Amino acid sequence: MPIHRTALTTVAMLLAATGLTEARPDTRTMSCQQLQQLIQSRRAVVLTTGPNTYDRYVRQFGNECDWPDVPMSAYVPTRDGRCPVHRCAEPVGRVP
Repeated sequence: MPIHRTALTTVAMLLAATGLTEARPDTRTMSCQQLQQLIQSRRAVVLTTGPNTYDRYVRQFGNECDWPDVPMSAYVPTRDGRCPVHRCAEPVGRVP
């Protein structure tokens, strides 16, 4: 039985690792158009943008940001260059 338990544990760890990879797509492996379509279809998505960086990106028009944040322009690296996207941030020059 210990062999079966070890095999099941190994399979579970591999499935978990695969699931985590799919849960956070890497912008550097997509074209800009693919990335923008992904964000539009999911409304908001956490994306890997570099070896040790990630952030949450949202549609330009929607309610995916918590107040007082709003969708602000940002750029991320993609397979075909820099891609314009939006992420939640507090507006610059906000009057209290």
